[in-house]
Amino acid sequence: MTIEILGTVGLLLQGYELVGAALGLFIAYLAFRGYRRNDSRPMLFFAIGFGIILGLPLPVVALSLLFPWLSGPGGQAIIQTFELVGLLCIIYALRMDP
Repeated sequence: MTIEILGTVGLLLQGYELVGAALGLFIAYLAFRGYRRNDSRPMLFFAIGFGIILGLPLPVVALSLLFPWLSGPGGQAIIQTFELVGLLCIIYALRMDP
């Protein structure tokens, strides 16, 4: 019974992860539209930052199913690197002159 409950909790957590990724990619899409509409370079870096932070970890998780070494510290290091690069893009967008 506890295995069944843990499986359900794991499934719910994966669902939350997908919802968060979808919202982040939607924010990236809106920022990209703002960039195209206003030709605002900071909005481009916002879009890139959110896309990297919330969009790129999903393929890494999917690839971890094919390559088991990605499911451990190697995969976590890759995801953390993506997050840092995305955050640096967002910081750059905030510091940039329009």
